[in-house]
Amino acid sequence: MTLEERFARRTTPVAVIGQGYVGLPLAVEFARAGFPVYGIDVDAKRIAKLAKGISYIQDVPTSDLAPLVRQGRLKPTTDFSVLRRCGAVSICVPTPLSKTRDPDMSYVVSASEQVARYLHRDELVVLESTTYPGTTDELILPLLHKTGLKVGKDFFLAFSPERVDPGNPNYQTRNIPKVVGGMTARCTRVAAALYSQVMDRVVPVSSTRVAEMVKLLENTFRSVNIGLANETALLCERLGIDVWEVIEAAGTKPFGFMPFYPGPGLGGHCIPVDPFYLSWKARSAGFEARFIELAGEVNGKMPEHVVRRVVQALNRRKKGVNGSRVLVLGAAYKADVDDIRESPSLDVMELLREMGAKVEYADPHVPSLDLQGHLLKGVRLTAARLARADCVVLATAHRAFDYGLIYRSARAIVDTRNAFRGKKSAKLVRL
Repeated sequence: MTLEERFARRTTPVAVIGQGYVGLPLAVEFARAGFPVYGIDVDAKRIAKLAKGISYIQDVPTSDLAPLVRQGRLKPTTDFSVLRRCGAVSICVPTPLSKTRDPDMSYVVSASEQVARYLHRDELVVLESTTYPGTTDELILPLLHKTGLKVGKDFFLAFSPERVDPGNPNYQTRNIPKVVGGMTARCTRVAAALYSQVMDRVVPVSSTRVAEMVKLLENTFRSVNIGLANETALLCERLGIDVWEVIEAAGTKPFGFMPFYPGPGLGGHCIPVDPFYLSWKARSAGFEARFIELAGEVNGKMPEHVVRRVVQALNRRKKGVNGSRVLVLGAAYKADVDDIRESPSLDVMELLREMGAKVEYADPHVPSLDLQGHLLKGVRLTAARLARADCVVLATAHRAFDYGLIYRSARAIVDTRNAFRGKKSAKLVRL
């Protein structure tokens, strides 16, 4: 029986290495589809929670996870030796940037070494971690070839970019089209055969490098266009024009324009990071990715611009930043999620704290956070607390916020998300 046939019967176990924002939802989808699944992670505390059927990922409700664990369809473990039993393994580990903005591939290498240790014939290995074009064939393939097994003949290797959008109510792991590119044509077919059992649509491409580039283009597209929106906001401020009104009017064009919006900066696990993977690879190929670098520069300076707007809002009340109470609304990087990775809100808070402000924050999804070694606990949003603040900064437009209460109670507001659209008041400062 071929590996594709075993996938069709959903009898062969599947392993997912990394049980974070990408890996856990993927493991759950495989288990729902009827595959025996091993969810592997080196974090013993995570695995202990999963073993009890408790989810720590917002997009995976405990009510969905617990039955799968209880029935033995999803088995959390720290033991990589289970890979001996698996017909497929997906690698979903972090790929952060170093302080010098170079790719940190240590997690991918570590996971791949474990895969190589237990690699066997007739097995599919898929990298899902976002990375630069060439990672699969330059980094992973040599590690697997050390076993003596040959790709496309003895085992199969592919790349399939994760495309999750945390908190999106319409698009989750299953119904986001799944791009797959293999080291060989057979590798692509085998990978497509696996994911077609789980995903609504599979999109095969000609190589791992094409698949790797797809994800980087998607997020670089967003980064560049958000950078344009942010730069336009800075220009409109100089010209005395309402940038939000401009974007709204431009968005009425039924062709040739797609609205992107300014904000306090970029956050999350993809958009602030992925373009730098591409620009790093471009430099190594002797190419200067000027659009990408410029967008990163513009977006990276937006927290400083927000702080300048706070200074302006306080100046209107004849107050300085030093000693003023500033209440930041929203610590997560986007609305209605609990993810603070790369959140510009944290940069805004740290900049204000360095200037001597007494910073508090409120976020219904983030009860506490570590701000450069300073532990902060989120405060409850009340009329009294809003009125006590010298300035309120709306950094993340959570639906749970009572915007009527905020507008009535706050003495000065810096709105970075156009949440108070249509409001006219001297106490309101927009981005």
